[in-house]
Amino acid sequence: MSSLFPALTAGPAGRIALSFGDRSLTYGELGAAAGALAARIAGRERVAVWATPTLETAVAVVAVLEAGSAAVPLNPKSGEKELGHILSDSAPGFVLAAPGEELPPPLRDLERVDVDVRGAGPLPDPGATGEDPALVVYTSGTTGPPKGAVLPRRAVSHTLDALADAWQWTAEDVLVHGLPLFHVHGLVLGILGPLRRGGAVRHLGRFSTEGVARELDDGATMVFGVPTMYHRIAQALPDDPGLAQALGKARLLVSGSAALPVHDHERITAATGQRVVERYGMTETLMNTSVRADGEPRPGAVGVPLPGVELRLVEEDGTPIASYDGETVGEIQVRGPNLFTEYLNRPDATAAAFTADGWFRTGDMAVRDPDGYVRIVGRKATDLIKSGGYKIGAGEIENALLEHPGVREAAVTGEPDADLGERIVAWIVPADPQSPPTAEELASHVAARLAPHKRPRRVHYLDALPRNDMGKIMKRALSHD
Repeated sequence: MSSLFPALTAGPAGRIALSFGDRSLTYGELGAAAGALAARIAGRERVAVWATPTLETAVAVVAVLEAGSAAVPLNPKSGEKELGHILSDSAPGFVLAAPGEELPPPLRDLERVDVDVRGAGPLPDPGATGEDPALVVYTSGTTGPPKGAVLPRRAVSHTLDALADAWQWTAEDVLVHGLPLFHVHGLVLGILGPLRRGGAVRHLGRFSTEGVARELDDGATMVFGVPTMYHRIAQALPDDPGLAQALGKARLLVSGSAALPVHDHERITAATGQRVVERYGMTETLMNTSVRADGEPRPGAVGVPLPGVELRLVEEDGTPIASYDGETVGEIQVRGPNLFTEYLNRPDATAAAFTADGWFRTGDMAVRDPDGYVRIVGRKATDLIKSGGYKIGAGEIENALLEHPGVREAAVTGEPDADLGERIVAWIVPADPQSPPTAEELASHVAARLAPHKRPRRVHYLDALPRNDMGKIMKRALSHD
């Protein structure tokens, strides 16, 4: 398989590829720096990258891929125990880091190579096949130590090319984002995506509405973000006409990593005339579905399967749901060239993740409209509530709660109930802590919008919801005590 980034050798050498603040590299400079670094690490099966939001991280990952090795991105916020597990599990040959970056104790015995973004050397032939590993990305260990999902080169190329088809993504696009670079969203889509197209990416280092507006005013065409970022945008818009004007110039606004509340969709559209596009993916599958740039954006929907991706919903016993009505909840299963090959050193977990005929069990619950649009309703383990004989997705209740003017943030879980099996519990961050909406008021609000059996039976009031680096609510941290 040839390089994942044809523009490193075939595109205009003077075109800007990467910008991090006032630091940038052209394609010619990136190719030279990646070539020099690839020569240093050649022959190593796996190479760790200390994945700070910097130019060095982007150069390091490109160099590892150009060397035909697999990159293991490390979250700089990981604790020492987690880092120790990842290092012993993946056994990288080197760790790549920005010069002067202080690394924690678990990394100090690993040979370090500083990334020189002004280095110069010829690009090697990766000499790798599509099935060879490109990345080993560790999933968050909610039920044990993190597992290393081995993503082959064909999964990376397939996902990025399928998104180019869905989003009409070309070399003329300039992407702006402030996502972390140790996850699939920020690294694969947000850095490798523009480079595969021969376009440009401007990384904000740290997300800010001012940074997004500045880059859009300066010619950026696309924005990638997570719901917490779009929520901040939605909150800022009423008092910031410049932000609304800048967002109105974007060709595409994309949200992912968690569901974007319908209320935020509507506030952004009302202020800017733009509709945010949602897509759905996982570490193990990269991207599965998206609303297409030329398709109909529906708030709360993640669109249709991408080219080459097969998707089905199944009942609890694994039986495929025969016809889609937009109401029947099932678990999403997918198969296609976008999938990972294995969990590193975990044949048991790999086997359990797939059906006998090769479908990956995502653990995500969804409904599907008759025309193929998919709407995620939550995770099987934490968001599927079985109450009074009904299967209820937490996501739609959360959206309904967020439409109440007294609610700033909302999460919904289930707890055991002797009569119903499970009762619906709402966790609310009120807009005005001094005058929160009552439990009765919220129950009536949800029952009027959805159905009486979907109303919360208990309400807890919080100052903030627990969230991870990507803005996802950590429901396991919500205690029913």
